[in-house]
Amino acid sequence: MNQQTPLLEMRNIRKDFFGNTVLKDINLQLQEGEVLGLVGENGAGKSTLMKILFGMDVIQETGGYEGDVLINGRKAVFRNPFDALAAGIGMVHQEFSLIPGFTAAENIVLNREPVRKSVISEIFGDRMNTVDRKKMTAVSEAAIEKMGVHIDGGMLIHDMPVGHKQFTEIARELSKEHLKLLILDEPTAVLTEKEAEALLDSIRGMASRGISVIFITHRLEEILNVCDRVLIMRDGTVVSDTTAGETNVANITRQMVGRSIAGIEREEIRDLADAPVALSIRKLWVDMPGETVRNVSLDVREGEILGIGGLAGQGKLGIPNGVMGLYEAGGEVLLRGKPIPLNHPRECLNAGMAFVSEDRRQVGLLLDESLEWNIAFPAMQIQNRFLKSRLGGLIRFRDEQAIREITERYIGELAIRCTSSRQKARELSGGNQQKVCLAKAFALEPGFLFVSEPTRGIDVGAKALVLSALKKFNREKGVTIVMISSELEELRQTCDRIAIVSGGKVSGILPATASAEDFGMLMVSGVK
Repeated sequence: MNQQTPLLEMRNIRKDFFGNTVLKDINLQLQEGEVLGLVGENGAGKSTLMKILFGMDVIQETGGYEGDVLINGRKAVFRNPFDALAAGIGMVHQEFSLIPGFTAAENIVLNREPVRKSVISEIFGDRMNTVDRKKMTAVSEAAIEKMGVHIDGGMLIHDMPVGHKQFTEIARELSKEHLKLLILDEPTAVLTEKEAEALLDSIRGMASRGISVIFITHRLEEILNVCDRVLIMRDGTVVSDTTAGETNVANITRQMVGRSIAGIEREEIRDLADAPVALSIRKLWVDMPGETVRNVSLDVREGEILGIGGLAGQGKLGIPNGVMGLYEAGGEVLLRGKPIPLNHPRECLNAGMAFVSEDRRQVGLLLDESLEWNIAFPAMQIQNRFLKSRLGGLIRFRDEQAIREITERYIGELAIRCTSSRQKARELSGGNQQKVCLAKAFALEPGFLFVSEPTRGIDVGAKALVLSALKKFNREKGVTIVMISSELEELRQTCDRIAIVSGGKVSGILPATASAEDFGMLMVSGVK
């Protein structure tokens, strides 16, 4: 490894964003074949720094940045991602950028498809060339092999489980010639434990071939497992740059948030076996791509927090999406004894149910609207709240003060990092967007709440806050909550009972105090 001239150097990087200084004199070096872990709370500036490195349009559109980026000792100016790609830099973003109707192989070589010339194209020009599908398959298979993880190159993206979509994104970058540096932004957030381990092995393989990696994740154990160095950011500054062997999870956490973070307190597990049934599900099936929901029967007790866990694709995500009408479903659902018609989302909302989706960008948020509009709009539309009436209700208009008050209340309670209640949802970090989704559901004041993957992609400090907010909402408001999560420990610390879904149905329900081994046995009991 050449220690004299780093592959990448970022000097005195500074960025003002929407009237707020988000990066202050950031300095970073990365050697060839080195894996750098980049960590910090949501809103610390990690994604903005990587957007500068990758030449994202939003940086130029908001006034550019100060400081220098050097590649192999030479100053580089990336005005767009194509400039970064030409310099050998690839990036896998938090949110997928795949074409659903294309296969994995077609997405991997997108805009770089190998073509076959013909007599017709020689006469009429390159537009008459055809895609060389044999070569396309070979290129995609070679990229998949580099990952060390098998995915089906011929499978359509919309039929893939979410973990395979993530691997497709990574394979697309590995297929590019002259790749020198790969930025991975929260790549394991959607992966199962086994898939995450495979990805870490893949990162080690990249480094051994001389590819440098910047690895952003909130799973701090992964940072220590795979990275050579750890760069910690807080409030737009670098607070620590150390080798992974010289630190630990507790130290990283303390430096990230400027304080010690206690674990989520496990309150006494409640036995609500005698409580009436709030939600009854019988023989539920759901047609959701990547999920298997075949025959789910489940009773949720009034006032409890019921967890739903299981391996990826086994059906846990399909249950709330089917009940709430986002995907075609069949079976029977009763809320407090009254039938809830499936495939009619508005009927669920009218009945006092709410849903925080695992897909915050596509389902959860109005990205180009303000936080005020995001948080208040559902209650305004469904419950006629936050409205003023005139002429006996003939004229209605928004109660701007009430909207601002409810938004500022949840900004405070959930510690949403923003410039104001009028900031657009798109401009927030992923973790803060997740908190807005929770605030939107809380503002509905539902009697029953589904919340799916509530802490996906958020840091350790925000995770404790979100789970505490759910428990408080349950205890103080009496709201019955069903929480779906890929993190078993999160469920054990938050829920009263935990149902494990395997093979498309509930394989068992245990109290949260049961051992991890007992839950593990249920997870694999129906997997084929």
